[in-house]
Amino acid sequence: MNHRSLLLCLSTALALPAHAQDAKTDVLVYSGVPCGIAAAITAAREGADVILIEPYKHVGGLSTSGINTAESEHMLKWTIGGFADEFYKRLGKEYGTGQPEYYFESSVAQKVYDEMLKESGVKLRYGVAVDKVTKDGTAIRSITLTNGDTITANVFIDASYEGDLMARAGVKYAVGRDSKAEFGEEAAGIRFDKTPRKAATVDENGKLLPGISAWAKDLKEGDAHPGVMNYNFRFTIAKDPTLQVPFPKPKNYDRKRYAILEHWLQDRAAAGEKTKLDAILDPYKRRNGKFELNNKQAAIFSLGHFGGQFDWPDASYERRKEIFGDHMDYSLGLFHFLATDEAVPENIREEMKAIGLHKDEFTDNGNIPYQLYVREGRRMRGETIVTQKDVQDDRRKEDSIGISSHFIDSHHVQRVALSETEFVNEGRIWRMGYAYQIPYRALTPKAAEATNLLVPGAASYTHVAFCTLRLESVWMITGHAAGIAAATASKDGLAVQKVPIAPLQEKLRKQGQVVDFIPGQPEKCEKLNGPPEF
Repeated sequence: MNHRSLLLCLSTALALPAHAQDAKTDVLVYSGVPCGIAAAITAAREGADVILIEPYKHVGGLSTSGINTAESEHMLKWTIGGFADEFYKRLGKEYGTGQPEYYFESSVAQKVYDEMLKESGVKLRYGVAVDKVTKDGTAIRSITLTNGDTITANVFIDASYEGDLMARAGVKYAVGRDSKAEFGEEAAGIRFDKTPRKAATVDENGKLLPGISAWAKDLKEGDAHPGVMNYNFRFTIAKDPTLQVPFPKPKNYDRKRYAILEHWLQDRAAAGEKTKLDAILDPYKRRNGKFELNNKQAAIFSLGHFGGQFDWPDASYERRKEIFGDHMDYSLGLFHFLATDEAVPENIREEMKAIGLHKDEFTDNGNIPYQLYVREGRRMRGETIVTQKDVQDDRRKEDSIGISSHFIDSHHVQRVALSETEFVNEGRIWRMGYAYQIPYRALTPKAAEATNLLVPGAASYTHVAFCTLRLESVWMITGHAAGIAAATASKDGLAVQKVPIAPLQEKLRKQGQVVDFIPGQPEKCEKLNGPPEF
């Protein structure tokens, strides 16, 4: 498959045609990401009739698109229970280990999720997205999909990364960074790294180079900012030539996009410093000869497309196709630049030529991941808003439906110029993780806005607190709770805000969800594993 047809396949994933088919169901779950899978299956196990809408052609979100870890290395494993624990144990069964497996392959995760959905009886629809939402007062009556289908349901669950159903239902939300002042959060707002980076920031005409978003003098630390964390693809690569297929050539290659990297490499060479590929790309070793590529936090230039993500959360589907394609061009262009450009040291070019896409992953998609890594989209403003204080200090909640323990981990948002020869990265947060209880109210909109909608994905969190929620393992925890609550609300004719908490908690406990702190178990991670703040 050439790059043109590959990109067309990927970028049109949100608009695949489907047969017109109106329907009615008890619970509609939007988005087949791990959060949505957990919600759909747990609701179905409660006896609810469930339809799951997946805009792409595969379920599993980033767990089946290149993120091959539960992120348990940055968490307290005792907090992973319920459906999430079941999924990781099913992975262990596939690998024959007899224990939860927190590192896996996308194709194996795909097999497990597909099997679990088939067993549950959940009805799936692929390749269609929510277009319109019809409401009667505060109750959502139906959604209309991009192919014209209308689906009526008693209760709706928006599990998506972006919160698209939630937004179309008229529920209030936020995008980007809250200011320090709004919620009294020490880590909030615009955040300049402590260490400036030496590299050219302007071209010969004084114009900011691609990848530099603004001048630092025009930004104030602690202020609100609309930008979310950077996005990138999580490519699965191979070092063994027998397992490789070549990286596709970029459709729209522009070497000027890599001018910052070029100047930095030239400066290091002039200073007699040798640079290796792992200063730019950091492959995480996984199973069966597979390596996972991610944005490298400490790199001067890596897979994160800084600034390219700004429009995504509120963008139309057509605009998202453009952003998707731009990220693909940026990524494949970076690989091409590193492998072929004479400005790149020969040793790096040879290292880049020695790797390729793994031939056994994403085999129906040119060996390219199906989805872009959307680290953060919209965030609901619901019945309560979880803040930095809630995830670090006031960590016990009476309406707990699960526990998270991940670090406060925000990737950079943008590069800003300090001068013509120096820039600073902006947006990084890296704070110790604590076990904290996730309140049910963070999944519910305000009752005046929607009474039959649950939002376990784009939940009611500040940006700082959201950094502890945005993991597939944690989203399966909120999805599990949302599925049980939705089935209860549908069966008993209740507003989601009126679902009795004590019976919900008791049911979750019986299903293995970790709702309560466990005496003797640690409540904070003992060390920071991973890159520090800079």
